[in-house]
Amino acid sequence: MKVWQFSEQAYHPAFEVPGPMRVTLPSHHCDPALAGTLINRYLDEYVLADELGFNIMVNEHHAAATCMSTSCMTTLAILARQTRKARLLALGIPIANRSNPVRVAEEISMVDVISGGRLEVGMVKGAAYEVFMSNRLPARFNDRFWEAHDLIMEALRNRAENFSWDSENYHYRVVSLWPRPLQQPTPPIWMTSSSPFSSIDHARLDYTCATFLSGAVARSVFDGYRKAYQETHGRAAPEERLAYLGVVAVAGDRKAAFERAEQMKGYFTTAARLDVQFRNPAGFNHIKANVKMMQAGPNAVRPRLRSGAPLPSDPTIEQYIDAGLMFVGTPDDVYQQIKQFYVDVGGFGNLLMMGQAGTISHADTVDNLTLFSKEVLPRLQDIAMDAPEVRYEAFA
Repeated sequence: MKVWQFSEQAYHPAFEVPGPMRVTLPSHHCDPALAGTLINRYLDEYVLADELGFNIMVNEHHAAATCMSTSCMTTLAILARQTRKARLLALGIPIANRSNPVRVAEEISMVDVISGGRLEVGMVKGAAYEVFMSNRLPARFNDRFWEAHDLIMEALRNRAENFSWDSENYHYRVVSLWPRPLQQPTPPIWMTSSSPFSSIDHARLDYTCATFLSGAVARSVFDGYRKAYQETHGRAAPEERLAYLGVVAVAGDRKAAFERAEQMKGYFTTAARLDVQFRNPAGFNHIKANVKMMQAGPNAVRPRLRSGAPLPSDPTIEQYIDAGLMFVGTPDDVYQQIKQFYVDVGGFGNLLMMGQAGTISHADTVDNLTLFSKEVLPRLQDIAMDAPEVRYEAFA
């Protein structure tokens, strides 16, 4: 199993401001000097992750105190120079919100050559609320996404003469990438999914499929991917094509680990602070997904405990662990929890580890990453489905 360190690079001082954390939060709540200090701190932690043997994942969001990384490729251009071994994953680039897909392809190519061919690229729909920030209509969003995807992939793969592009949303007289990407034919491609329906396209294209903080739902996402992969490619889907994102808090004793987890819990509580009108604009989600949500009721998208009950609105750390959203405790505890989740969902080859989140300090983040790298990471290299299951009675 590969492990990727991830941080949303939050401006956590704003967490104390009442109200939404996205779209409508005024930027006068941001001290730019402090923002610069925090961003440089997060970059330092990414460099440490490289030294400790992790790969690196970066995302982007807009108009949000919960994430100051407004460009995956800007962050990864810095890390391409500052790191040496880590694979660098942009997960992801909200391509349907971008007005210039060719510029996206150019940035991908540039970072790939700077890094010596260590880049991996996630093309994502992005958060629903960001449609408003991009000044784009949510209607036919999915069509625009795949149109941008096709143009970017054609630009990255092209080894012949320059080409023109004329489609509903994008028109180019000439497409020519300078430099072109180092990895052939393209850097590895990822996409994200929260349902078995959306994972089917990823499987058919042989892309890596990642699901974020979905708990038990990850099983249906991965099963949908596996089925489509087998039907399309005539072989079982490799585990390296499946990825899960969860929050990790590890320490020498459980008390310290749970204290860390309480600080990291702020990621969950602030991410939910968004005005309702921005949550699901008409046309953004596929009609099948909206129908399913309407049929299932208000708890349709809530993660679930192992019992099947919806995760409470204000969960305890134990409940976050039970739902598969957090892995918390001593190195043995955390390994056993990851192992159990791995078995529950049928296996996956990439752990996207949120080793920094909420208000956890730099010192605690360093210790979190270091302890995981020394005492958990080596054990994950040989994780397999035939190991015995371990339940969570220790936290009951």
